[in-house]
Amino acid sequence: MEKELKTKGSMKEFFGLLRQLRWPKGITVTALILALFSTAASLAIPLVTRQLVDSLSAASFNWKTAVFLFVVFVLQALLGGVSYYLLAYIGETIVADLRNKLWDKVLRLPVTYYDENETGETMSRITQDTTMLKQLVSDHLVSFITGIISVIGAVAILLYLDWKMTLIMLISIPVSMAIILPLGRIMHKIAKSTQGEMAKFSGHLGRVLGDIRLVKAYRAEPNEGEKGGNAIRSLFSFGLKEARIQAIISPVMTLVMMSILVVILGYGGAQVSKGDLSPGTLVAIIFLMFQIIIPFAQMAQVFTIFQKAVGATERIQQILRMKSEPANGESVVPAGSIQFESIDFSYESGKDVLQGVTFWANPGNVTAFVGPSGGGKTTIFSLIERFYLPTAGVISVGGTPISEIALSEWRKRIGYVSQESPLLSGTILDNIAYGLEIRPSIDEVKKAAEAANALEFIEAMEDGFETLVGERGMKLSGGQRQRIAIARALLHDPEILLLDEATSNLDSGSETHVQEALQRLMQGRTTLIIAHRLSTVIDADQLIFLEEGRITGIGTHEELFNSHPLYREFAEGQGLK
Repeated sequence: MEKELKTKGSMKEFFGLLRQLRWPKGITVTALILALFSTAASLAIPLVTRQLVDSLSAASFNWKTAVFLFVVFVLQALLGGVSYYLLAYIGETIVADLRNKLWDKVLRLPVTYYDENETGETMSRITQDTTMLKQLVSDHLVSFITGIISVIGAVAILLYLDWKMTLIMLISIPVSMAIILPLGRIMHKIAKSTQGEMAKFSGHLGRVLGDIRLVKAYRAEPNEGEKGGNAIRSLFSFGLKEARIQAIISPVMTLVMMSILVVILGYGGAQVSKGDLSPGTLVAIIFLMFQIIIPFAQMAQVFTIFQKAVGATERIQQILRMKSEPANGESVVPAGSIQFESIDFSYESGKDVLQGVTFWANPGNVTAFVGPSGGGKTTIFSLIERFYLPTAGVISVGGTPISEIALSEWRKRIGYVSQESPLLSGTILDNIAYGLEIRPSIDEVKKAAEAANALEFIEAMEDGFETLVGERGMKLSGGQRQRIAIARALLHDPEILLLDEATSNLDSGSETHVQEALQRLMQGRTTLIIAHRLSTVIDADQLIFLEEGRITGIGTHEELFNSHPLYREFAEGQGLK
């Protein structure tokens, strides 16, 4: 009972998804009409052949019938070709629409989704799962509908020609259904498991290939090879299970149909020899039998693809139903201090990362977060960016909770430079201008690059701003990547600047260039800095000391040095007084 309910729910979700998609209605109707005409032409062929055979046996060959038969064949071929192209167009259109919907959705899903799901899995949903739906629509759906019409039409003509032989033939339908339906349920389970396993495998590929340098540096090829091998063997196993079911369905269906054909040939031959049936009618009946056998054989394949598509769309629907990041809110971001009021936050329930965090970051001032690793400094930046929502308390700017401000407007006011400064595969120009609605002029880009101390090394490269940075910017040094990230932030001209240990991984030469660029970037902006090296933030307007998610001290360097024992220990350990 529970299985039946699940199957019904899956079907409901599948047809619900089909209704949401943008079908080209006019083309769909045209394709159906053409397919119907093609089916009607194919149903006319046995009747015309009957006349042709009977005229041959009567020793008076009918040229008109032969010409008509040739015209019908050509017409059927033309209609079939046009309807095939239209069906492919429909399939491509709806899968493009579905992929657009999915792509827009995954771009707007909260960061928590990406914490819980591997990137490769999401890629598998957008590519492989949607392809399964396209396969069903383009290759099978309309041919399935016309197949049913063909069967109904053929049965109607057969009843007219010889009702006894038709009844013998119809015995095959309940026999076939008794075989297909239980196997179909098993196929649905296998298809769903296969899609899930394929998504996991894609996730594993994405993770390993994305960090291939780490894999090679720690000689982890054998381990990763074994994990990938296990996933491939699992997919192989599911593929064989699917093949076993197909190996049962196809031959059994063929056996049933061939048995019926033998019975009809035997019975029909006896009828012809007795003179109760003309040779032409027997030929027409055999032709019509094939008009029934071929759609029935296709139905077994359609049933398999249908079960796969239903399994795939379940996961697609799960993504489409997920809550996106909020888009609505006030379009004006008020000026004023950023205020954290009694903020609590945890990634998992019962494990607090921040507890009762309260502070103010005033406009134009520099606020630095210092303290032991794991204290919650980066989490504060994630909350400001609204990657996560606090579990308790309010974050506001100028007295307005940031949750009431339109997300795009809020993030437009923020510039973020991290210690990794990831770049996207593409040119230096693409990376500096990344995210801007209007492409800046090359002069503006050069000005930003000069202010970020990046112009000199960019122009020294053979391709200048058109230099390809490689995946994640791996063709550039850490200092070069940092300066490109600073140039990007300068172009965006943010009001709030978040610097996450922006100089921690640099050599002294690169650090000097980056520090100069950061000083220019910070001018007139509300700046929040995470720093382990206190020398880089000693002149900040306020330093906030975080320990285990709690603020244990706020003040200038001198104030904390005199009042906070652990801060003094940190400072003296780094040679500061």
